[in-house]
Amino acid sequence: MKACLVRLGIRNFKPTLRHASERLETLRTPEGGPLPPDTVAEMRRDMARLRLVREQIREIEAARLQRLQVSESGAHSMVKLLARIISVGIETADMLVHEILSRQLRARRAVARYAGLTGAPDESGKRRREKGLARAGNARVRRGMIQLAWRFLLFQKGSALAQWFHTRAADARGVTRKTMIVASLGLRRDKAHGRT
Repeated sequence: MKACLVRLGIRNFKPTLRHASERLETLRTPEGGPLPPDTVAEMRRDMARLRLVREQIREIEAARLQRLQVSESGAHSMVKLLARIISVGIETADMLVHEILSRQLRARRAVARYAGLTGAPDESGKRRREKGLARAGNARVRRGMIQLAWRFLLFQKGSALAQWFHTRAADARGVTRKTMIVASLGLRRDKAHGRT
């Protein structure tokens, strides 16, 4: 929607606001003319679609919270327990329980392989180098784990793991910082198992 408006020279309109569809008629291009009728119709359809998606997301979240309040067994109690940790919300806890903790994974390396958080080596003769994350695995879990690591740095700044990350990635580029955040996921698992 914003791209459609920028194409017409309008940059200060927020189509995600509640009463944005009512303000479409008052919008003017930089030349002072009204928006083309087809553009207004397209914007109204996009705004209606956005309202529908947001309403469905609210319904899904409310149903999940209701299920968690009613049930006290198994996975629901694990979700509640994980959600009590600072930087882990209901959505992340639900994903972790249903995608990782409900599976019979043998060791921490199996968890990393399942999530696609292992390296992708490139071997050619005697030369061996890492090409980044393997990306073979559950993409939803991989994204959730990386977001969880970033949130951990944000909400638990005084922890030893956060201090380790900040000293290692103090003057690093974005790609290096992402590599280091994945390394901190591995370090977190190592510290949980008493390894350094």
